[in-house]
Amino acid sequence: MNIGLIGAGAIAHFLLEEINQKQQDNLHITSIFVRDKEKYQRLEEDFGIKLFTDLDAFLDLEIDIVVEAADINAVKVLVPSIIKRKNVVVISVGALADEGLLAEINDLTDKYKNEVYLPSGAIGGLDLIQNAHALGTVTSVSLTTRKPARSLIDKDINEPKVVFEGSAVDAIGQFPKNMNVSIILSLAGIGMDKTNVRLIADPHIEKNIHHMEVAGDFGEAVFTIQNNPLPENPKTSYLAAMSILGTLKRINGKLKIGG
Repeated sequence: MNIGLIGAGAIAHFLLEEINQKQQDNLHITSIFVRDKEKYQRLEEDFGIKLFTDLDAFLDLEIDIVVEAADINAVKVLVPSIIKRKNVVVISVGALADEGLLAEINDLTDKYKNEVYLPSGAIGGLDLIQNAHALGTVTSVSLTTRKPARSLIDKDINEPKVVFEGSAVDAIGQFPKNMNVSIILSLAGIGMDKTNVRLIADPHIEKNIHHMEVAGDFGEAVFTIQNNPLPENPKTSYLAAMSILGTLKRINGKLKIGG
């Protein structure tokens, strides 16, 4: 499966090392769309890829799927055009808090018969939530996220501090770089307005901690995930990067597990 990337940051570098350098079976990154070709020129030689700054030229290639590994703005600006021609994996799911964009993407997938894949990112248990809500009987979903205080607020604090409490859609609005997990959780479950979110700045932790509680006719489920940072970039979750690789492997695989 030939893969094109949007963005050349920490997640893209992780994928290049894991896929091209380690020669993952039937997966190969052939090209990367970037804004500054000169800045990332070394990637062409290091990983045997080709850089593009023109989206149409990038999409003209024999790419089976495009992976967005950039940011929310890239999803808003580029993904609608990409869906018209290619399947796409979106990691910056916070962009989908925009109901107009979400509706547009849904319409485009219907019209052009291409798929949009949303990796689970820095959390898990989404298959359980989707299955539990198959009959529309999940009644509550809550997320409590704890992050190192210095990643959320500028001033020094000695005790954990709640910096946000409300709906998922408001969480991503106030913390667009920190709460992608609230949106993917909402899309898997009962929606952005009904998913309850608390964000806590904690001076006593070094890892991001996500605690999810789900209840409904199926029973109850509780998940807690402590994320190590990506070695190349402490601001990025290791699991978020892994979730893209896992998604690509499942798409390319014969045996489909879960879902």
